[in-house]
Amino acid sequence: MNEIQLKYGCNPNQKPSRIFMEDGNHLPVEVLNGNPGYINFLDAFNGWQLVKELKAATGLPAATSFKHVSPAGAAVGLPLDEILAKIYWVEDLGELSPLACAYARARGADRMSSFGDFIALSDICDVDTARLIKREVSDGVIAPGYTNEALEILKAKKNGSYNVIQIDESYIPEALERKQVYGITFEQGRNELEIGDALLTNIPTKNKALSDAAKTDMKIALITLKYTQSNSVCYVKNGQAIGIGAGQQSRVHCTRLAGQKADNWYLRQAPKVLNLEFIQTLGRADRDNTIDIYIGEEFDDVLRDGEWQKRFKVKPEIFSREEKRAWLDGNKEVTLGSDAFFPFSDNIERAYKSGVTYIAQPGGSVRDDLVIECCDQYNMVMAFTGIRLFHH
Repeated sequence: MNEIQLKYGCNPNQKPSRIFMEDGNHLPVEVLNGNPGYINFLDAFNGWQLVKELKAATGLPAATSFKHVSPAGAAVGLPLDEILAKIYWVEDLGELSPLACAYARARGADRMSSFGDFIALSDICDVDTARLIKREVSDGVIAPGYTNEALEILKAKKNGSYNVIQIDESYIPEALERKQVYGITFEQGRNELEIGDALLTNIPTKNKALSDAAKTDMKIALITLKYTQSNSVCYVKNGQAIGIGAGQQSRVHCTRLAGQKADNWYLRQAPKVLNLEFIQTLGRADRDNTIDIYIGEEFDDVLRDGEWQKRFKVKPEIFSREEKRAWLDGNKEVTLGSDAFFPFSDNIERAYKSGVTYIAQPGGSVRDDLVIECCDQYNMVMAFTGIRLFHH
């Protein structure tokens, strides 16, 4: 098949719409179920590149949860501990396969943003992963293959309309890529930069103790940023993104946005949150929304009389600002990646509040000395990659 006709483009008024191969070759994808749209395919192709590179860099199965052409989460398939299984709502599924663990982590990092996601998987989708996907609100999935049982599970989702795409993992695109804006064609070489240990050798900070685990988290951060709309920063811990800030005009706003997401991820693990007693009829999405409000500054929206009864069996105590800060101080060994240099040390100050110990960024700012000095103040390890990772 050389082309796939789509219902419309980004919006219903943008017709006609299709994806096709200009060189006349067959498309490297096959739609196994559903009717994916324009944005679905954008998410699918960006997500597939991300997980393919994550697996190549780490040797582990990888998954990502995409929304509006940026990842809401990305992770590799490390096992889940009891607390993570609980905050990701998968504790009832038993022991999960590595691929399912990767998606649980990718989906669970920022469940608010992942609602209605498009999923990309690095490996053949197995039954565990399909069972997990089936119970989440999602638009579709792309993978290099599906077991028969997994495919039947996914085909039954959304009354049979769930989008399932299979991609040829051997497909290699042309070295030049093109797109049109306002009738004008843009052309550039594909970003084929391989993100590996070689990019992490220039460490200008006094602390140069970069563990293998920290290197892995740096690579996860940088590969995630490679497919995130710029400006962007990414916080990573233990093999998964825990906060992604995408598409902000100011870098410090990215750092703050992603830092708040990382903080929320960690706050969800606090005993006060884990022990919330929800009413039986409250679904996972509503529980996610409730938790997000409860740990935020507008907690009264779910705690005032007439509202808490709709969500909880017992009215929770307020999670005070002081209690939250004390809990967040326990988050350590976090990695921060940036797609371009930090122009001011305020980014480092904000990162420190979210437990950042390791930083990977291109370097090259006229204020690099101030950024390094700030890192040294907090005994951070920072690598200058020398490579910018803008993505638009």
